[in-house]
Amino acid sequence: QVQLVESGGGLVQTGGSLRLSCAASGRTFSPYAMGWFRQAPGKEREFVSGITWSDGNTYYGDSVKGRFTISRDNSKNTMYLQMNSLKPEDTAVYYCARQATKTVNFDSWGQGTQVTVSS
Repeated sequence: QVQLVESGGGLVQTGGSLRLSCAASGRTFSPYAMGWFRQAPGKEREFVSGITWSDGNTYYGDSVKGRFTISRDNSKNTMYLQMNSLKPEDTAVYYCARQATKTVNFDSWGQGTQVTVSS
């Protein structure tokens, strides 16, 4: 079973930036895709961004397009989320997740990292 560990969260002012990392354990790590999700208090979990592992195709939720950039380093089994122009509404716990194959949902999740954007 793969283990995913997020890091990089914290407190930042409106307009600031943060870079999240998601490190996957295991010698062989070759999912179909990886993704970032977030959940704010009292709200449903929201898709933020995704990336296909082999060819790096990227996808973004409408609320973060143009501000967030997803990337991955296959050699390090690590995915990143560069978040710029942060807004208070970006405040949430951010989770990374693995989509093992194209035909299944995201099935492995990290423990989450808190991002708080102050106004």
